[in-house]
Amino acid sequence: MNLHLTGHHVEITPAIREYVTSKIARINRHFEDVIEVNVIMTVEKLDQKIEANVHLSGKDIHVQSSEEDMYAAIDSLVDKLDRQVLRYKERFSSRHAQGIKRIPQA
Repeated sequence: MNLHLTGHHVEITPAIREYVTSKIARINRHFEDVIEVNVIMTVEKLDQKIEANVHLSGKDIHVQSSEEDMYAAIDSLVDKLDRQVLRYKERFSSRHAQGIKRIPQA
């Protein structure tokens, strides 16, 4: 899994980098087919925004969160991301277990 952290108007300190890495590892425990994660952190006045684009095998997931504290925004983002990854995993595994093949759209 490749993790890219980008900061807009905020310096990404080693503490923030380690915190995000440990939280994103939770997603990798649920679903091993995570290819790449792009995280963008933005500060606009008193609003801390964080976005994540997760590239899975067969799907891209985009999640964003906004809080007054960057660590709270990271926690909120990871919770949202965790729910979406588990939802995708359930759909993927049920489709795979039933032998249903995806029909490509033209």
